[in-house]
Amino acid sequence: MHSTPPAAIRLLVLDIDGTLTNSRHEVSDETCRAIDRVRAAGVRVMLATGRRYRDALAIVERLGITEPLVTASGALVKRPGDHATLRRAAFAAGVLPGVLELVVAAGHEPVVYTDSFAAGFDFHCRSLVAAAMPPAAGGFAEYLGHNRGLARVEPDLHLTPPADAFAGFVMGPREAMAALEDRLRDRFPAALSLHTIRSPRYREWMCEIAPAGVTKWSGVVAVAADLGIPAAAICAVGDDLNDLSMVRHAGLGVAMGNARDELRVAADRVVGTHDGSGIADVVDLVLAGLSQPAPPASGA
Repeated sequence: MHSTPPAAIRLLVLDIDGTLTNSRHEVSDETCRAIDRVRAAGVRVMLATGRRYRDALAIVERLGITEPLVTASGALVKRPGDHATLRRAAFAAGVLPGVLELVVAAGHEPVVYTDSFAAGFDFHCRSLVAAAMPPAAGGFAEYLGHNRGLARVEPDLHLTPPADAFAGFVMGPREAMAALEDRLRDRFPAALSLHTIRSPRYREWMCEIAPAGVTKWSGVVAVAADLGIPAAAICAVGDDLNDLSMVRHAGLGVAMGNARDELRVAADRVVGTHDGSGIADVVDLVLAGLSQPAPPASGA
């Protein structure tokens, strides 16, 4: 948390689920108007999400975003205009097979991401059997029921994962996912970036798995560096644990009113909820900073 926010924000970074989207998973007209206001003031706007790249494009189009898109909680950065890959994470040699072996031995089904947008699929899994089950069978059945057309089935995924995998996740009850996160952290110290979060679009929890050092913030600062924008001129907004890195390190870190307690404590500001005035409040903060006079030059 910073004692004082920066006077001039040049880049506004927004999470999607629970931040831009409301509890009906929609981007409201009010939110669109707020984004238009901040862009009209010359502030760049980009999204940083835990979603898959393809899954975020509808939000990009709704808001008219042209900046690079940080997806999979920082593991993949692509340019929406031509779908070019700008940054892709990679696991250290031998890590992912060990991770998947542990996941399967614990009775869970892994999902593994590769940069396969152009090939027409988004993720690898071992089977689609769960997709035929009713949603009451669990979160993984619910997830596959919605996304089975974007899956590539690899029965031996846990034995021979794709060499270009950059992230993945496991879905299940909160307690089971938290326990899995602890086991992975103990087994692979300093080799993984792990978050247990709840996607607002599904009933159960996700244990997100990425290579060490991969966070939304790592993706954001890479894009910002290319734009010549320092961390102090970035405002980052979110609601869940995978937003914590960017809310802590941005010049102005903002937690939504519906955010988890850990994020609210770490943030410089807490605004309204995703069902209320949250994004409009963020834009008002940024515009108020832009209207402040610049600080005097050193030695003046």
